[in-house]
Amino acid sequence: MKTKTVKGNWKWNWKTNRLGLPFVFLICIFFFLAGFFASSLFSHYQEREDDLRLMPRARTRLTEKSTEEETGYHLLQAGESGDDSITSIPFQVLSWYPRALYFPNFASAQQCESIVKKAKVGLKPSSLALRKGETEENTKGIRTSYGVFMSASEDETETLYAVEEKIARATKIPRSHGEAFNILRYEVGQKYNSHYDAFDYAEYGPQKSRRVASFLLYLTDVPEGGETMFPFENGFNMDGNYNFEDCIGLKVKPRKGDGLLFYSLLPNGTIDQTSLHGSCPVIKGEKWVATKWIRDQIQDD
Repeated sequence: MKTKTVKGNWKWNWKTNRLGLPFVFLICIFFFLAGFFASSLFSHYQEREDDLRLMPRARTRLTEKSTEEETGYHLLQAGESGDDSITSIPFQVLSWYPRALYFPNFASAQQCESIVKKAKVGLKPSSLALRKGETEENTKGIRTSYGVFMSASEDETETLYAVEEKIARATKIPRSHGEAFNILRYEVGQKYNSHYDAFDYAEYGPQKSRRVASFLLYLTDVPEGGETMFPFENGFNMDGNYNFEDCIGLKVKPRKGDGLLFYSLLPNGTIDQTSLHGSCPVIKGEKWVATKWIRDQIQDD
């Protein structure tokens, strides 16, 4: 009886071992694949964590991004530097000559107030880029505002970073091409005569890069005056008789949180003559605006 039991056990073990080899092999493959998948998932998660740690501001403040489920659109797989969601930023084309676009409610009231509060500390009289033969003395009165330059890295509230990221998406030009923000304050009577943001080589000499576009974020409402004007819009007033102090042509009224984008260069790289613009005198209230100049080359931090 004892011998039969042993024999029976030996037979059962032999059969188990015989049938178990492929089973054990499949188990090993399963655990290998599970481990590989878990490792890949963890690695991807770590990459996303690093990305979120390095760029938390853009991802938490740009609420215009929508997923495929929210929009119903079929999204493509993005590249390493792209987005896995759709960005929706409403805009209105104000003019094709110059190319000027208006962005309503581009920033929140809280963001605007935060920028103004931060900028008030370092305001100084605004200066000009001087052409050959010009001096500070003979250019007095052209630009009478007060301003301060601020980079996103100087703003601990991270508001400027969020605005900068959104401007990059609106312009389709990476934020690395932008100069520091020029935060300006115009009081009653203060203005900026008509001028170009892009510098002519013949007048200003060689340059490392050129200003392609300008984005103005209005930080306050202005009860009266303070409009951004384009006197040459659609080719008007270009007969040589224009007085650069005259506030005429296409006028954009400052509204708190709204944005204005216009391009200084044509697609062929030459200066768009219709992009001449200025700031009309403030008649009532106070005008605050954050200007972002965007260049054709990456800017140093």
